[in-house]
Amino acid sequence: MTMNTEKYRGFTIKQMSQKRNSYFSFANERREQTQFSGFTLIELLVVIAIIGILSAVVLASLGTARQKGSDAAAKENLIGSRSQGELFFYANGNSYTNVCGPNPAPGGVKSINGQVLAAAQAEGLGVISVNSIGAINQATCNASATGWAAEVPLKAPTGGFFCVNSAGNATTTTTFSLTTAADITCG
Repeated sequence: MTMNTEKYRGFTIKQMSQKRNSYFSFANERREQTQFSGFTLIELLVVIAIIGILSAVVLASLGTARQKGSDAAAKENLIGSRSQGELFFYANGNSYTNVCGPNPAPGGVKSINGQVLAAAQAEGLGVISVNSIGAINQATCNASATGWAAEVPLKAPTGGFFCVNSAGNATTTTTFSLTTAADITCG
């Protein structure tokens, strides 16, 4: 008997060999499919790295937005202090004396102290300096009988100071503009 004609359980050796090869090729295909059906560790790490980079960019943008929001609040408080300063001027006998102080004018008209303090707090400062030289990280309010000026440092990346005065000026400067304790000009 030749090899191809020998029978084992009703099959020739050739038939069994073909059947065995077809079974193993099917098993190999199944094994290859299962090996590549998921994500590799490298792919997962790349995705995690991309998500980390995107979240860092978003958080940096939010930080800048917060700084700009603080600056806008401080500017609005100082701009609002101009009209309050005028009310104080007329209630105080046409004088700006003590407009930066915490005490109201005769008749109960409030000074601008509360608004300058609110501007300072918006920028993370707890107090204001009254009738003093401006300085970095310091909100300052100076007053005389004829005028007043208030400035606060800004947080935004450009930094600088925002200053308003009784003459109607509202300016942003790169450094403090109240250079003496009697200075009531901005810029």
